[in-house]
Amino acid sequence: MTVRRIFEVIALPAAVLLSAGSVAGAAAPMKLTALDYIEIGQLSDRYSFAIDTCTNKGYDYADLYTEDGQFGVSDEWGKPGRVFAKGRDALANADGGGPDGCRDPKTMLGYGITHVIVNLVITPTATGAVGRCKLLAMGVGGNPTTIEQQGGYEDVYVKTKDGWRFKTRFHVFPNMANSVQFGKKKE
Repeated sequence: MTVRRIFEVIALPAAVLLSAGSVAGAAAPMKLTALDYIEIGQLSDRYSFAIDTCTNKGYDYADLYTEDGQFGVSDEWGKPGRVFAKGRDALANADGGGPDGCRDPKTMLGYGITHVIVNLVITPTATGAVGRCKLLAMGVGGNPTTIEQQGGYEDVYVKTKDGWRFKTRFHVFPNMANSVQFGKKKE
């Protein structure tokens, strides 16, 4: 028996065992219906409107998340970022609202930006779905005609009794330091 043949005899069963073990240990992704995809897309669309308007004292925004949902920011795709808000009241506050109503938008970071979310890609998981999309910000730097790509979002979605919700949404913003809106001011 040649060395190559010995390798083939040993390697093939080992590869089959390794792949079977990884498949057996991983739960299959759930089957999403066309309606699931539409509802998740609508969740993302409602996010854009809610973040730009502070409706219902910010609670329309907060209600897009699960009870323990969280929003954060990361500077790299696929990497966990810093959590800025977790839970309904903290999320309403992140939208500029809370029990006392909406704050003056001129005092808020990112004042004047209109969020336009594009290229949403939804992938089923064993517990729901994940998504990625890009964020175009209109009205950047106080100029209504300036548009800037401000990274995008990485999401974890779960289906609740109230429909699809964000478990987590991270604004991934790799170019924040060079952003017209948030970067260093040019002299």
